[in-house]
Amino acid sequence: MKTPELVSDEPRLSGRRAQARRNDPLIRAAAREVFTAHPEAPMSAVAARAGVGISALYRRYANKEDLLRQVARDGLHQYLDIAEAAVADERDPWIAFTAFMEALLDAQTVAITMNLAGMFTPDEALYAMSMRAAELNEAIVTRSKRRGGLRKDVVVDDLSLILEQVSSIRLGDDTRTGQLRRRYLELCLDGLRSNGKGKLPGPPPAPDELASRWSR
Repeated sequence: MKTPELVSDEPRLSGRRAQARRNDPLIRAAAREVFTAHPEAPMSAVAARAGVGISALYRRYANKEDLLRQVARDGLHQYLDIAEAAVADERDPWIAFTAFMEALLDAQTVAITMNLAGMFTPDEALYAMSMRAAELNEAIVTRSKRRGGLRKDVVVDDLSLILEQVSSIRLGDDTRTGQLRRRYLELCLDGLRSNGKGKLPGPPPAPDELASRWSR
């Protein structure tokens, strides 16, 4: 008996539109690499990295700002996945906290924020995702202070700036850069423990200080 063909409910795309959909993951990955390293790079640099024609890129994104928003959206999705996993992590709170910081460093989600801030106008979806990230961050920090040994005078935005500083390290090839970033993150984590003797000088960064960087 002949097996019936499966019929998809999704409308069939034209050849050009189907090709554009297949190209999209390549374009987004290339845009993340290009713009994280060089935010001022032109769209043509993204097309070259993705191995597609410039017209294929513009079929998916009307302009550079649209593509930058998508890069930021992808980065925030990844950040939220990491933060959700950290909140659900039932291991020792300090181990969960250090795993959270290491995962963010390896994913370079904070580097995306650092380099793309002020390059485009965020939309409502990005604001909503940012609010969710803030809630998760606060939950992680509160638990880490209460049971994980995180020093009491640390705030969420301290962690963002620490990750920005460590993410800026670049020396040698990718392997060596990764080794050095992990080395200096470990030094920072050691200073975040509640057994630190000194008192942190100056007030922590205020939320509006960091948010101001997104103003164009």
